[in-house]
Amino acid sequence: MRIDTSGSPQMAPPTRTFKHLLLWLFTGTRGGRNRGRIIETLREEPMNTNQLRIVLDLDYRTVKHHIEVLEDNDLITSAGNRYGKMYFPSQKLEESMEVFEEVWSRMREKLSEEEKR
Repeated sequence: MRIDTSGSPQMAPPTRTFKHLLLWLFTGTRGGRNRGRIIETLREEPMNTNQLRIVLDLDYRTVKHHIEVLEDNDLITSAGNRYGKMYFPSQKLEESMEVFEEVWSRMREKLSEEEKR
């Protein structure tokens, strides 16, 4: 965090490294589409793995795998344990939401073009 000339705290701009992480997670790997859908869903409402499975119409183990990848990369966080464990966007992701939106919108455009073919 930095202080501007008025004395108000401001968040430092997201680092290029975070953008590269998002690019790799969403465009450089096979599961990028599902990871993006999970984050989009969790931004609307915290959910557990089973709720995500139902909303996204995915296999439970697939959702669990992507949740682990997102948690390992500090894009989501959780509260609770076992089956009631709820997932939320992490503070790191919240602070860099513009970067996520930029990367995810590019990914959605690319997917949309592929579906038209």
